[in-house]
Amino acid sequence: MIHIKSPEEGAALFKALGSDVRIAIVQALLEEPDMSMNELAGKLNITAGALTGHVKKLEECGILRVSTEGAGHGNVKRCCVAPEKILIELQPKSRKKNTWQVSLKVGQFSECEVWPTCGMASKDALIGELDDVRYFSHPDRFGADILWIGRGYVEYTVPCFIPPGSRIDCITVSAEISSEAPGVNEVWPSDISFSINGVLLGKWTSPGDFGNRRGRLNPEWWHDSLNQYGFLKMLTVSKEGTFIDGRKLSDVTPEELSPDVHKGLRLRFSVDSDSEHVGGMTLFGRSFGNYEKDIEVRMDYSQAAENG
Repeated sequence: MIHIKSPEEGAALFKALGSDVRIAIVQALLEEPDMSMNELAGKLNITAGALTGHVKKLEECGILRVSTEGAGHGNVKRCCVAPEKILIELQPKSRKKNTWQVSLKVGQFSECEVWPTCGMASKDALIGELDDVRYFSHPDRFGADILWIGRGYVEYTVPCFIPPGSRIDCITVSAEISSEAPGVNEVWPSDISFSINGVLLGKWTSPGDFGNRRGRLNPEWWHDSLNQYGFLKMLTVSKEGTFIDGRKLSDVTPEELSPDVHKGLRLRFSVDSDSEHVGGMTLFGRSFGNYEKDIEVRMDYSQAAENG
């Protein structure tokens, strides 16, 4: 089941379903589950090339699951509908939430371990040299609005100015992310892991490093052969578990993260060497990509008196 708790959280899914062709794809797979891409294209009377982009959007938001199997003439991709149902909550909760929210620039990481291909840039210029990991410790990194790594991690210390003794009920993280290919590559899967305070929340597979068109916010000097845009992903850790864009990743809840209001939270984005798809990671800030925002973290909390 995909559980969406707000219109904002479901934006990617709503956009993916806002197409007659993609609705037809879902309907066809409901009628005849587990079709190959060629079978699906034939049923819908569209080219395989046109189908690929639509399937990618539906896979990205969790509507479709695409698997690859070997065959005599190469690999065959098969598609099926992933969730049995979608639950969308539109009515706000009756109790007003206590909320702390903060935005972090992508260069504001407190710790990192990076392998090429890699680099950073502010809205005005590249920071240092491409593929030179030393610049990830350069003071200019704090002004970075985009960064990319071939593998490794970046970790952010998220300040937590909620009242002492309060309980964190929900943590929401949003950021624009994609894979990192040498140059750009539309089909370049990468398993990106998310963790807080050393606890793995789950993994999301980015389908590619996109350069088929320029990112809406990219400065004029940014070269067309570099990373252009990503997906806006929303990670939610609540009492029901951890979700990405409403799709469940794990059973991890805020209580398991041992949050400390004095030390803040340690938020890590990583591409691990032992993952199935080691395809790097790009993080976009407010001056790059398609979304004018940095890494945003929101904490909903209950004060001591409310905890009873």
